[in-house]
Amino acid sequence: MPGEHFSRRATRVQPSQRIAEAILDYVGDTPTSSEHRAANPQQRARAIARKATRSAAMTAGSLSLPPGPLGWLTLLPELRSLWKLQTQMVADIAACHGKTIDLGREEMLYCLFRHTDARTVANLVARVGKRFVVQHASRPEINAIALKIALHITQRVLGRGISRWIPVVGAVGAGIYAYCDTAQVAETAMDLFADVIDVEGEAETKPDRKARATTVPVHR
Repeated sequence: MPGEHFSRRATRVQPSQRIAEAILDYVGDTPTSSEHRAANPQQRARAIARKATRSAAMTAGSLSLPPGPLGWLTLLPELRSLWKLQTQMVADIAACHGKTIDLGREEMLYCLFRHTDARTVANLVARVGKRFVVQHASRPEINAIALKIALHITQRVLGRGISRWIPVVGAVGAGIYAYCDTAQVAETAMDLFADVIDVEGEAETKPDRKARATTVPVHR
């Protein structure tokens, strides 16, 4: 029936919109980092990644413990907690490479969601030899990218959400998922910030990037 079809469609759209809003919250507000530029940035970045993946697994596992309908209520808080941890990890990895000034919303979107929806973020960052070229995106473009990612995540999360009806098993699965997801984010960030980064339209975006930049002396 038409009303029933509309109801199902609204159920799909609303979670996606909420997830898109959460994505925009995190990619639009790059966290500061206490990390210094490291003499061996790859080694330091891997240490940062190991700590973050363990924390992600513990956080996701504990939030997923409530079985049944209560477990469904933890889905968005779980994602928010995971993205908060991951954005901090990306900021720390950028800082230990001395690339804090190169970390904007495009780079953050790319790092967080390349493994989730590579096609959607493909236009943000391109690799040319040993150089990454970042394409500056307008706010409407960023909003559209966030919504596409959110739709993809909604389909995947609802698919695994049924495990929340099974106590403990759901928590273990969520912990493993968060661990692997965070590890993939770390790999993307390490790959990105290890090489030279060019930003197209840099004159347009540089003031914002400088405002977020911090001093990153080499830490020995």
